[in-house]
Amino acid sequence: MKSLYKILAPALLGVTCLTAAMQVRAAVTAEEAARLKTDLTPLGGEKAGSADGAIPAWTGGHTTPIPGFVNGGRRPDPFADEKPVLVIDAGNMAQHADKLSDGLQAMLKKYPDTFRVNVYPTHRTAAAPQWVYDNTFQNATRATLVNDVPEGAYGGIPFPIPKTGAEAMWNHLLRWRGSAWHVDVHGIQGTASGDRVNSVMASGDFQMPYYFQKGSPETMGKVFWMIRLLNYGPPIRAGEAIVGREAFDADETQTWVYLTGQRRVKKLPNACCDTPTPASAGIMSFDQVDVFTGRLDRFDWKLVGKQEMYVPYNANRVLQRPLADVLMPHHINPEDMRYELHRVWVIEATVAEGKRHLASKRRYYLDEDTWTAVLADHWDAKGNLWQTGFANPIVMPDLPATASPQNSGFYDLLSGAWYYDGAMNESKEQYKVVGRYPDTAFTPEAMAGEGIR
Repeated sequence: MKSLYKILAPALLGVTCLTAAMQVRAAVTAEEAARLKTDLTPLGGEKAGSADGAIPAWTGGHTTPIPGFVNGGRRPDPFADEKPVLVIDAGNMAQHADKLSDGLQAMLKKYPDTFRVNVYPTHRTAAAPQWVYDNTFQNATRATLVNDVPEGAYGGIPFPIPKTGAEAMWNHLLRWRGSAWHVDVHGIQGTASGDRVNSVMASGDFQMPYYFQKGSPETMGKVFWMIRLLNYGPPIRAGEAIVGREAFDADETQTWVYLTGQRRVKKLPNACCDTPTPASAGIMSFDQVDVFTGRLDRFDWKLVGKQEMYVPYNANRVLQRPLADVLMPHHINPEDMRYELHRVWVIEATVAEGKRHLASKRRYYLDEDTWTAVLADHWDAKGNLWQTGFANPIVMPDLPATASPQNSGFYDLLSGAWYYDGAMNESKEQYKVVGRYPDTAFTPEAMAGEGIR
């Protein structure tokens, strides 16, 4: 027995060290997962409402079709007749500071005469198809995180009962927002002097192979998200295009751009993190798309806990009026923004040892029902509160889902500049649910064939 131990000990030690180095985080127990069918929603939120009733219980979400809606057309506001129950401005913000992000408080202070937070009744509209619920339940006990890369997850929220900040952020990256969709969007740059400049006018196709209904972890490929964006304006950028394939292993993510001046396709060497994205004319970094997109290894992620906060929600209201009315010199018109009280997961990110990023610290607020990052605050290298990001989740009962289809942005609290991505007010097709695209549609070859000059 002693000699056998001597033989096996080095191997056992090697396995132990390898497991530690790989940073494997186990799935939850079957007993914990059972909560997804009792006191938790199928996607991991708390079913119960708040003690004071301000946050109602979740009863299945909003799945009733909105009258007059046609797929691909303008998306009406199901709560158009509601009025704010609370208006927060610079004068009374101190009374509500415990439910306001640092970024919102900074905006109220910076623009006391124009910025405010209109709070409406809370509606827990989040919903998904039953097969997404079923997959989420299975993911709870089969999905693991290995070196910050999910394994064993498919077709649902990967970690509905998260134990770490990285797991929660993967829930955001892999949140339910449909399998394939088409949008017609504008990107608007707001300058410090108050001008608004169209930086992007584009037709976009998106696809999430992770959410193909008939699939499994075993049959899924390496890519979970695909994008093809063709600019038709402004004139100086018409004809430019970008194709991206986001992989679970960030080292395998690939992005290509078509440059009209060069009449050629180029692969981007560093399409991640704080690198400026060509799709926004360099205004926005890659990891600010949809508030956060991209690799996790630049930061250490801390799961702070849950908190009740005022966040953008059920934001169909912001799609209704012309952009000229919606966009004020320094921010979106408060009359077009809808905030509600919701429980959110608070995640803090600090730059990892040996890594670099323009933001030294970030704080993300993930809606408990959808896992959407609805708000984010960024601090610069000097520790100054630098930027605040936001997403506008839209009610889409036809999917069903409450999601932010590229409708997001950020305010630079130091320079006064800002950016609004995915504005669809002028679009005939705001968010069109489509069938599965061929994978070849998201290739550099296909993009080269679509170049128009």
